Amino acid sequence: MSAESDRRAEEFLKISHQFQLGHLVTESFHPVTADLSETAKADTVAGLRRLFEVDEDVVRTYKAFVESGRAKEISATLVEALMAGGNLFFTGCGSTGRLSIQLVSIWRHFWQRQRARGLTLSPSALNWENRAFAAMAGGDFALIKSVEGFEDYTQFGRKQMADYGVGPGDVTLAITEGGETSFVIGTAWEALDKGAKVYFVYNNPDDVLSARVERSRQIIEEPRIEKINLTTAQMGISGSTRMQATTIQQVVLVTILEMTLREIFRRLEPGGPCALDPDAVPGEFLAKLEEMLAILKSDAVCNKLAKLVEMEAKVYRSGKRNNYFAHGLGIDVFTDTTERSPTFCTPPFRRWDDTTAAESWSFLFVPYEDTPKAWEHILKRTPRCIEWTDEEVREMLPPDEADKIIKIVRRIGREDLMKLLIGLDGLEHRPPRPGDSAVAIVAPSEHHAFNTNGAFYRLHLEEARQAGASTGAILFGPEKTVKESAVIASAWNEDAVIVPVPVPQTDFLLNGILRAGVKMLLNAMSTCTMVLLGRVMGNTMIYVVPSNLKLIDRATRYISRLTGLEYKEALYLLHEVMEYVEPRMAADQTYPPVVGLAVIRAREGLSNEEAEKRFWEEIGT
Repeated sequence: MSAESDRRAEEFLKISHQFQLGHLVTESFHPVTADLSETAKADTVAGLRRLFEVDEDVVRTYKAFVESGRAKEISATLVEALMAGGNLFFTGCGSTGRLSIQLVSIWRHFWQRQRARGLTLSPSALNWENRAFAAMAGGDFALIKSVEGFEDYTQFGRKQMADYGVGPGDVTLAITEGGETSFVIGTAWEALDKGAKVYFVYNNPDDVLSARVERSRQIIEEPRIEKINLTTAQMGISGSTRMQATTIQQVVLVTILEMTLREIFRRLEPGGPCALDPDAVPGEFLAKLEEMLAILKSDAVCNKLAKLVEMEAKVYRSGKRNNYFAHGLGIDVFTDTTERSPTFCTPPFRRWDDTTAAESWSFLFVPYEDTPKAWEHILKRTPRCIEWTDEEVREMLPPDEADKIIKIVRRIGREDLMKLLIGLDGLEHRPPRPGDSAVAIVAPSEHHAFNTNGAFYRLHLEEARQAGASTGAILFGPEKTVKESAVIASAWNEDAVIVPVPVPQTDFLLNGILRAGVKMLLNAMSTCTMVLLGRVMGNTMIYVVPSNLKLIDRATRYISRLTGLEYKEALYLLHEVMEYVEPRMAADQTYPPVVGLAVIRAREGLSNEEAEKRFWEEIGT
């Protein structure tokens, strides 16, 4: 115990009423997965099915949204704004920030495809591709590594929106799973103050939020802000809102964008090739979403996916590493791999020139020769990172807080992002080795690159196999195509774990069902892998990284739940442990999870050093 850790605990207690969120639905414990860790360790297939069963909550909530008829009304607002020259803004933090970036990437990719096909829409002065923006807490760098503390500041949300130039005639969709994130609330207020139309998208009941969280109550009671409440139920892993909460937000917002695009085409090119009925989208999407989830829960998918989960768990358990290869689904894979770090305390993506940081368990490569081009492919635009001056930060914060944030801002700029070598130029820094693994995530249009000798996917999987690494692939696409590709793969690599995932066929412009299927599958796969590695107890995360005030509360509650300590005692213990591991956290070095370490200390009366030794002996991976 130190005076500094006590001071920090006491500072949190002064404001803890604003961040004690255990009463929220998104922070509660789902009955279906109560014994997930025991179930998955005994039978990986059964563990995956439990996680997909919880996704049924997404379908139920989406059905209620469809029946409400709100999709048409919201889409109409977006259409009128866009036709009048306005812009769309998606804002978020953590998983909703990555969702915001993905939504803009999907929007831009659609228009880039139209331009490549020679399709021009009148009036030609409207640059449709550049009409959508994403404001994520911490900027584009946060797509790869969570930026400590950014979500705690309303003023940061305001500044990022002001930097983008939000104004009258624009529409902002502020997305927060819990409905209480300060950064996202700041983006909503800034957009409203600048004259934009604002929607607040969230996943907890209004009455619970209003009763407990003042900043949420103010937003909910503001009549000029329209609310899109998408409360599902508890998360499959307690507090892991990257799962069902963000999935329902994804399918609803993709539905609205699909309807918006159809209406734009219907107005500008009546009877044209994309002039599909907007009003038919919600009903069709619901039917296909139900079909997609049934496919994911099937024996054919779960049995194969379980083998891939077990393969990755074995690789990580033995201290080896995994390389993912993706192209069209690169941003989907990025989102899932990034979110493993704060959820399960895995090493984040490592900069190529940082030889002291722990090596990333998993990494992603896309088929572009150099990293700057690879990033533009992933984002469908030039990266936009936080480049604030020291003076700008000091204008927003008290001196002691400003000093800390200034150090963070200096490490999340564009130059830092380019040190994450995701292009083919990064392969020399992560060549396949014996005991490693390599996994391809193949989109429906990419099977040629998987089937053809020397093409992107097959080339790198074959190189990995020859180096002594395990290999696998997840194949998305029409049923006939994925089955044929699986047969071809078995012919050249009979030991590869191939997971064919049929995707229901639709005429959707934005491939929303594919995106939903990919998200649910990757969420289940990565979560089940971490369960096998002991990073979940029941359905409680014990590897929480307390990088912001909400996560400090979550870690405190979990310590209290697992030890019987009162909240205040658990908080002081947490800050002692945080002080002990923070130097390694800041350097991206391996460190024990603060919750797990605190639990061992409380249960066995050990020091930090003794508890860490016990942890690595008995629990550590």
